[in-house]
Amino acid sequence: MASDVNNQTIIEQAIPVPDGVLVDLGCGDGAFTAAFAERARPARTIGIETEPTLAAAAETRGIEVQATDLGGTLPFEDGSIDAIVSNQVIEHLPDTDVFLREIRRVLKPSGYVVLSTNNLASWHNVLSLVAGWQPMPSHVSDEVIVGNPLNVDDRGAGTPYPMHRRIFTNRALRELAAHHRLVVDVDLTAGYYPLGPRCTRVANRVDRRHGAFLVQRYRPS
Repeated sequence: MASDVNNQTIIEQAIPVPDGVLVDLGCGDGAFTAAFAERARPARTIGIETEPTLAAAAETRGIEVQATDLGGTLPFEDGSIDAIVSNQVIEHLPDTDVFLREIRRVLKPSGYVVLSTNNLASWHNVLSLVAGWQPMPSHVSDEVIVGNPLNVDDRGAGTPYPMHRRIFTNRALRELAAHHRLVVDVDLTAGYYPLGPRCTRVANRVDRRHGAFLVQRYRPS
């Protein structure tokens, strides 16, 4: 699946910080966080997660979990964090400037951050627009999924939908990060619908603009 390729691509961008602090902004159940931490090898791993069931699951994996609203101030001192990762979170936030500004504030001068989000310019989104349909990751309602007959609502009854509020192209994400003094040193796409994992890796190397997900790593400027 494209999401599996995306997760692995993000993990491959981890740089070891053996005496440092790793923070996952939106750690979920901690499975991805633990995998990233295995490669980054931090002395301390912190996850930000507000959903109690997911937070409890992350804690069983040895992750320090803090319930903090990612739309506001992060609970860390200026220049105190060695590595930050955030996978499929920024698209849910109404104020992406606050999010990136806070990342830059807490990041050490020697630190790095890896972000991943949906790619608005992926071919499956481009073809949706050509057909006159809503791109799959671009949501118009907090209650229903509409506008694309292939975007199936497979939630259980009464399950809230995590609406996507900001969807990025590669250039938009890179330039917004630069506005907040975060300079790209790795710029990739991951996943390539409808290809399988092996073909996807080739497609992502050949065509870096139209993969399913954006993966960017930044250093503070």
